[in-house]
Amino acid sequence: MTLFWPVLLIAFASLLAAFVRLPGQWKALWAVFPGAAFAWVVLSWPAVVGEGELMASIAWFEQLGATVDLRLDAYGGLMAGLVTGVGTLIIVYAAGYMEGQPGGSRLISMLLIFMAAMLGIVIADNLVLLFVFWELTSITSYLLVGFNHEKEDARKKALQALLVTGTGGLALLAGMVLLALEAGSWQISEILQRGDLVTASPYLPGIIVLILLGAFTKSAQFPFHFWLPNAMAAPTPVSAFLHSATMVKAGVFILGRFSPIFNGSEWWHGPVVVAGLVTLLVGAILGLFQTDLKKILAYTTLAVLGMLTMLIGFGSDLALKSMLVFLIGHALYKAALFMVAGGIDHGTGTRDVWKLGGLSAVMPFTMVAGALAAFSKAGFPPFLGFIGKEYVYKTGTSLDTLAPIFTGAMLLGNMLIFALALKVGWYPFWSKGKEAMLEGHPHEGGWMMWLPPLVLAVLGLVFGFIPVWTGDTLVLPALSEITGKSMHEHLALWHGITLPLILSLVTFVGGVLFYRAREFFWRKHDRVESSPKVEHAYDRLLVGMVKFAKRQTQAIQGGSLSRYMFIVVGATALLLLWKFVRFDGWPELTWEGRLAPIPVIACIWTMVGAIVAAVAKRRLIALLAMGVVGLGITVLFVNFGAPDLAITQLLVDGLTVVLLLLVIYRLPPIKAEANRWIIRADAALSVFFGMLIAALTLSAMQLHVVERVGETLAQMSYAEAYGRNVVNVILVDFRALDTFGEIIVLAIAAIGVTALLAASKERSSDED
Repeated sequence: MTLFWPVLLIAFASLLAAFVRLPGQWKALWAVFPGAAFAWVVLSWPAVVGEGELMASIAWFEQLGATVDLRLDAYGGLMAGLVTGVGTLIIVYAAGYMEGQPGGSRLISMLLIFMAAMLGIVIADNLVLLFVFWELTSITSYLLVGFNHEKEDARKKALQALLVTGTGGLALLAGMVLLALEAGSWQISEILQRGDLVTASPYLPGIIVLILLGAFTKSAQFPFHFWLPNAMAAPTPVSAFLHSATMVKAGVFILGRFSPIFNGSEWWHGPVVVAGLVTLLVGAILGLFQTDLKKILAYTTLAVLGMLTMLIGFGSDLALKSMLVFLIGHALYKAALFMVAGGIDHGTGTRDVWKLGGLSAVMPFTMVAGALAAFSKAGFPPFLGFIGKEYVYKTGTSLDTLAPIFTGAMLLGNMLIFALALKVGWYPFWSKGKEAMLEGHPHEGGWMMWLPPLVLAVLGLVFGFIPVWTGDTLVLPALSEITGKSMHEHLALWHGITLPLILSLVTFVGGVLFYRAREFFWRKHDRVESSPKVEHAYDRLLVGMVKFAKRQTQAIQGGSLSRYMFIVVGATALLLLWKFVRFDGWPELTWEGRLAPIPVIACIWTMVGAIVAAVAKRRLIALLAMGVVGLGITVLFVNFGAPDLAITQLLVDGLTVVLLLLVIYRLPPIKAEANRWIIRADAALSVFFGMLIAALTLSAMQLHVVERVGETLAQMSYAEAYGRNVVNVILVDFRALDTFGEIIVLAIAAIGVTALLAASKERSSDED
């Protein structure tokens, strides 16, 4: 249970924040809860590194083997530290950002439950539990992106994010089910140890494709990349958290978690590398044309996510090491830059780079945070971003095949990221001649808006200054967990005059050139935005689905009760037929050589009543025939020793007949079906369905999976419930909650009927 308490603590804080409205800056106190979770991760880290992992299992439904399995290893612990550490600062920032605005408590509450869901993903050791948290991040991100729900654009973008990631989540669920069945376990740690069973499975391609669909949609890989820039409709604290340490990193985390199983498969390496490569270039190139600070950062997030995915696809120890270094560096500088963008927006009223400039004098703290984060993002030494970039180039140059192509793509991507970093973290503060374009008086935000990004930006510098500590303490343990091998190569800031260093120098030159050409690309913004995109295909697909749904509804839900019955009964009949033909076979018909007269008479009685009810041309005759059917069933209950059921059947049947007699005179006459083909189809389906139900009943009678519970319940009836009537004891004691629920349903129905009758009387009196 110890492993689960950080998730519960943050979820509890979310619940409190929703109901306890702290005033103004006091909302920052909610950061204490994720801060405590971060402290727990830090304090647990020595044990995680020393013992390899911390595990816990909470019994849930032991009869079905369902348990809540939790596991904190170095890889998950690294992500947990980023989630809770960055999340703590995001909560402080959100309190300052939302000061004086409505909905601050609601935003912090949603951020906390979002954080709890992401934390659950990284510590879950059960596929079902992982999927629950996975979908919870999709739902909470939907609420966060659509936080400003009064705006149509926010609602549209939130729905887009939910549909894309939710659809991918369904694919991921299917892949997880196949993975669990092939590995013979739902526990992730056991599945990782049984990788040979999975790779030998004929379903391996399907498993990989389904898991990749889930990861690609969550981490916005091409062609599912379009939802992430559109998620900028969310408030800036949401964007800062979503892009740095939570939702979009969930897909990368899953890829890294399952990479030991799938490494070596062509179904894994090819799609992962290609998707990452295309996403890297698409994100970096499209970012050049953006003029909104948050949009620029969003497209650079796409580029970095593509880089991380491509490194995982390479699969080598060096590539995975580069991925981890880049992941840490990106989390630090990206959250900082988003908060800087939010501070600029808060202090100037705009995020449009055409209108920004000369802010260094009026926003000094934000300027320092932005510059430090931008330098790390651009890859200047001695920042952690520089080390990550060096290892990326080292990975590219070490490839056996297509090294020039992949290294060239990395070089171009890093050049563009360099330029985009300066556009966000440098240009708004140091470009001249634009102060007059700003409305109002630009000003520095409160300490809660500049301190969190400054802390993260400084950490990017500190981690780069002490690369050995960063590598030995954070990166190598996580790398050892992913690869299953002990890693000892230290991180280093300086490797001598090497090809990666030369490529870094080329990156600086190319990045400066792209930065100097910034206004050329900004002038093309409207043209690029109006050009055909994958998003347009999504819009057309969504419109087509809505039209199809309407036509389908008009065809199926056309207002005809007979059509409804035919569709429902027909579909059920086909499913039953498939069951018998494909799986169970038909039941055996046995004959004991004797017939009891009372059941035979009751069955004939019931059949005659049913046939008369079906062919009756008057409702009164049909109603009386149904009463005859009820009496026949009552006789069968009595004959087979169920007097309680017989009495219940008799009372309910009699009451139903009486009630229908009271209203039957208000109903119009029965109209005979004019179409003979419809009559014949209804008759054929009725006979066919009746035969299938009879076969199903025979199968149920011949199926004995477990011992009969009747004798056990009879023995327990008096000993445990002090009742001799077994049926009453079952209803009142053994199934008390079920019976209570039925009583509540009946009570609600009675209240509804009473209200309708009262309304009808009032209407009648008004008419009089």
